[in-house]
Amino acid sequence: MRNTFHLKTLAVAIATLSVASVTNAAGLDRSGQDVTAFLQDGTYAEAVYTYIDADVSGYDSANENPSVLDYERGDKTGDIAEAYDFFRYGVKTDINDTFSVGILYDEPFGAAAEYGGDSNFVSKGDIDASIASITNGGAPNLATAQAGIDALTPGETAGVLTPAQQAQLDGLRGAVAIAQAEAGNAGENTNVEVRSESLTGILGMKFGTNKEFQVYGGPVAQRIRADTKLRGLAYGPATGYTSTSNPDMDYGYIAGISYSKPEIALKAALTYRSEIDHDINISETYPIAGIRTEAGALQQGATPEQAAALGAAAANRNSNYEISTPKSVNFDFQTGINPTTLATAKVRWVPWSDFVITPPLYNDVSVDSGLYGPDGLNLVEYDDDQWQVELGLAKRVAPALAISGTVGWDSGAGDPTTSLGPVDGYYSAGLGAKYNFTENWAVSAGGKYLWFGDAKGRLPTGKIVGDFEDNNGYILGLKLSYQDIK
Repeated sequence: MRNTFHLKTLAVAIATLSVASVTNAAGLDRSGQDVTAFLQDGTYAEAVYTYIDADVSGYDSANENPSVLDYERGDKTGDIAEAYDFFRYGVKTDINDTFSVGILYDEPFGAAAEYGGDSNFVSKGDIDASIASITNGGAPNLATAQAGIDALTPGETAGVLTPAQQAQLDGLRGAVAIAQAEAGNAGENTNVEVRSESLTGILGMKFGTNKEFQVYGGPVAQRIRADTKLRGLAYGPATGYTSTSNPDMDYGYIAGISYSKPEIALKAALTYRSEIDHDINISETYPIAGIRTEAGALQQGATPEQAAALGAAAANRNSNYEISTPKSVNFDFQTGINPTTLATAKVRWVPWSDFVITPPLYNDVSVDSGLYGPDGLNLVEYDDDQWQVELGLAKRVAPALAISGTVGWDSGAGDPTTSLGPVDGYYSAGLGAKYNFTENWAVSAGGKYLWFGDAKGRLPTGKIVGDFEDNNGYILGLKLSYQDIK
């Protein structure tokens, strides 16, 4: 005789799995854009708090010459990952046996990292030491570098320098400019913060002989902002670069289809979220652009005041640029194994290889250098798409209590990857519990431990500036939920 696993009897076990089943290491993914609140039966509401603390540390590169891309292990970076937290909310109700409506709030994308200590991701402000390091001792201080520049400049003007001499002159000029840019931000750390918020409205329509199928969709409003500071000799000519991307709100959509078989507590759902194009106002400061412009103006006979004004104009810009947050596909599955046990699976795909951040001033400086082709450089880009898989089991151990466990894998978005988020995916294991303190109200708590994949931090130029191994982190989640199944 076949067992029947009614959702009412399994309700205590279902939601416990999703308490800490959030955050992803690939790209800027955070919440996993979970939609399972909308897939619950009857009237349902939840409020979820998530706290994430990661330990991401490694070694910088002892090679501080921007034109040499090879990595050479240097000093310890210390822990660069900042702890962060966020909330997720969801509410859903059935209008009748055909139509359902819901609203979901989450914080889908973000980043929080800061370098400190004595690594070369921190501006030291010592011009002589910086020049010596950049030139690998070829010019031990500013005076020596300037003397070399003065000696070679007449030959450049006359057009008689050999290629080796021209390279030497360009290298000395570059070393002086980088050292000056770094000195202007003495004591400051590299850091990045990205925050986003998303509000999704969903309308679902059930169909089929037993209303076992449902199509759903609706609009998505998304807000995003970002702040970036690049400091230290690790970033070469980009040291001192600062940008503030002001908050921008734009819109996309969600669409999906689900299938349910209540007799065995089976649910399956496939959900697509569109990419969202943001037109963002950005303020940028790029010290080396100003230093080079000022030096060029002085060489052309400008007064110091005129040269300084031209340099300030070249180093600062307010403009607009576009960011497209990526589309995604989520697959959610659950089924009852016996009347008190539930199995789940989640699969998520995000094409991070299509995602780039290309601030205008940053890009223009790279184009003007003539080293990176007509398209210049992106500030952030990824090589691979993200795949995430999570499997779980939940068991009702008492009429009002359930426990759960999960294991997961995230592919990451490539290695090497950006130095602002140097991990390559993770493996995870989690535990959770849910307690129904009334028939409709429940509280859930859970935790997850993450083992991050090793990764090398790479600049947009291709230079490897860090090596990050044996890192880990943990997630804690707390959820209050209400469910009324008629």
